Amino acid sequence: MNKTLFAFLLLLAAAPVAMAQQPTPAAPAQAPIVLKPGQMQVQARPAANRPDRAPVYPGGEQALGLFFLENIKYPEAARVKQLSGIVLVTATVNADGTITNPVVAKSLSPECDAEALRVVPLMTGWQPAMRRGRPLAVLIQLPVPFGGAGAIKVEQNARPQPKPRR
Repeated sequence: MNKTLFAFLLLLAAAPVAMAQQPTPAAPAQAPIVLKPGQMQVQARPAANRPDRAPVYPGGEQALGLFFLENIKYPEAARVKQLSGIVLVTATVNADGTITNPVVAKSLSPECDAEALRVVPLMTGWQPAMRRGRPLAVLIQLPVPFGGAGAIKVEQNARPQPKPRR
């Protein structure tokens, strides 16, 4: 009985060591936080890397759309295939307003992906995200339109027409 008790205690003592040597499963990759203007709020106790204000392209969404219209060269291979859609690019807007590390998050075609990766770093002058009054580098997602997928509809002088009197 003494040997049995000793063997049991030995197994109990070795169990935590054996468990500690087993590899732990890798933590799932964290998805980037998508920051959207108008949905940002100052929080009482925010995380150290959560901005109070999202980064903004000079001129807003319309200027961003115009930038893409002026700078994207629709690839000939995509034109032949009549591809239309967006390439979703994840990039970092740095504290100085520059864009770095563009990566394709959602692909359309190899040609369109390459063009999106060429154009995104050309964007300059971003107003960086702010955290307690200081600029902060953040990860953003940009939809880069191809083949009319991002057609901008700008209405000028769009006023409601008066109803005719009876």
